[in-house]
Formats: sequence, structure tokens, C-alpha cells
Amino acid sequence: MQNTTLPARMQRIEITSYGDPEVLQPREAPLPIPSADELLIRVQAAGVNRPDVMQRTGTYPMPPGVTPIPGLEVAGRVVAVGGRVTGFQVGDLVCGLTEGGGYAEYCVVPATQALPVPGNVGALTAAAIPETFFTVWANVFQRGHIAPGSTLLVHGGTSGIGSTTLMLAREFGIHTIATDSGADKLAAALRFGAQEAIDYRECDFVEVAREWTGGRGVDAILDIVGGAYFDRNVAALAKDGRLLLIGFLGGEVAPNVNLLTLAVKRLTVTGSTLRARTPEEKAEIAHELQAKVWPLLSSGRCLPTVHAEFPLARAADAHRLMESGSHIGKIVLRVGD
Repeated sequence: MQNTTLPARMQRIEITSYGDPEVLQPREAPLPIPSADELLIRVQAAGVNRPDVMQRTGTYPMPPGVTPIPGLEVAGRVVAVGGRVTGFQVGDLVCGLTEGGGYAEYCVVPATQALPVPGNVGALTAAAIPETFFTVWANVFQRGHIAPGSTLLVHGGTSGIGSTTLMLAREFGIHTIATDSGADKLAAALRFGAQEAIDYRECDFVEVAREWTGGRGVDAILDIVGGAYFDRNVAALAKDGRLLLIGFLGGEVAPNVNLLTLAVKRLTVTGSTLRARTPEEKAEIAHELQAKVWPLLSSGRCLPTVHAEFPLARAADAHRLMESGSHIGKIVLRVGD
């Protein structure tokens, strides 16, 4: 079923070559056609995320068969429903995790990765939910098995991932400490739910983490830095601790790893990327989010902070802001009404 008034063509943002933000250019293209298991969404807003920047620079290659158009999360109205889809109909306001293609006026989304926009939440805010909430739920709560009462160190506490982690951890009884830089960001991390905020330029987070936990170290670390922090992360963890790697801003290689320390402390080191997960895994994440997190969002709790919004044609400016590192929370592209 579909809206019979759909146009034949649309505007989207293409990566014309790998490089600086200027390579993001508006282009006209045919509307994508949903498969039997997909929804076609008239995009009202699209989230901007670090993987989009990496894709633009050529450091995050797309899997075979996936659209080269950036954009991993959208919110908007359903305008067509695939033949095998149940639970959605034309006109529904939804947000969803895409397989790419969000920087466009229309986007297809697997129906199992779409969720109704939480009550009383606008499209701009809703578009900032899927990528970070799917990522945090999968890594902290599913893969990390972090229980209430545990201690968690979050690197980059005011990023989209970091702020989401801090808010959800507070709701589920997890004690958090965050790293970031500058007084404004440290204050924001505390507002998001961190009990302690460390300026990584001025303090040794290993020492602070140990002091904060009475010398034992934290139970888990959510890390977006990677190689440059590996040894110090290991030092900051308690016995039986878990290092959850989801980003590599500080490199993909950890030099001089002391494997004996991992064994003595009985540490678990794990990593994952959301894009590589199977449709079944993503569907399970969506199911758990709707059951356990959507009621919080509908009540106005844990909602993402939208730092800035840009029209679709200014996607390059959105990427410049992302790369500056000066934002707190999420950056969103405003696409349609």
C-alpha cells in the first residue's frame, strides 16, 4: 500500500568523492522503492552521526549492496508499506534505523527497525534517537550486561552516544563517571546523569576512577577512543571488568598490550558495530527499546539534546560542526514538514 500522490523524484545528498565536507552535494534522484519488508518514509528530519563523517572520508566503507547515500537514522511519515509488513500503515509517524540513505527527502527503512515516534516528541528530536539508542542498548545493556548498582566510565560524555548512555544509566540505576573537555561539557555531562565528570586534558581518568570507586576500579568502560586509551582503560577497570569498544578516534591498534594484566584481572574486552549486525539482531534491539525505553521517552525522560539543526542542503555545515567537536548532544538535518 502506498500514497498515490508520491513524486517521481526527490532531493538527496550524495558523497561526490571522498574528502572534506564540501563533497556532500545535493542531487536529484528517483525515489527509492521499498521491498516487501520495508517502509518508505517521507523524511522530516535525519540524524547526523560520526559514521557519516567516516563514510564521507572513506574510512568506513559500506557493505556490498548498501546505498552509498549517508544517513543512519530518520523520522517522518510512512508513505508506502511493503507487502509483508504488519503493524504500520500509511500516515504513521515513525523513527527508524536505516541501512543508509537518510540524507534524502524519502528513505526506505526495514520495518523491524522502525518504531512509532514516542508520544509528545517532535520529528527533529525523534530523528536523533535511533542510532545512539540502538548502539547504547546493544552494547551497554545487551552485550555489556551492566547491572543496577554497577559503575561505568563513559568516554565522551556529551557526545550523542555518551549523553544517551548517561541518561539511560541513571534511569536503570548504574553509577557513571564521564570524561570530556571544558567547563560547559563537564557541566552538561553532570546534567545528563554522570556523578563525576573529568576533563581528560587536565586529569588522569585512571586515578580519578580508582579514587571514585575506593581503589577497586570501575566495573565497565564504554570507549569511543580505542587504541590510544587501551592500556589506561585496562588500568581503570576492576577485577572482572568489561571494556566495551565502539569507536576508534584514537586509533585501531593498541601498542604494547600487556595480556597478563587482562588475565590476572579476568577482564572481558569486546567490541561491536551496529551496521554489521543481522536484521534479526537489530529487530531484537528495537523490540527491547520499545518495551523498556520508549515509555521513558514518552514521559519526557532521556530525550536527546539537539545541539543544532541544518536544512538538508547544508549537510556539509552539519559535518563541519560534527568534526569541530564543539557540539553537545546531537546534530540533525531538517528535511521536510
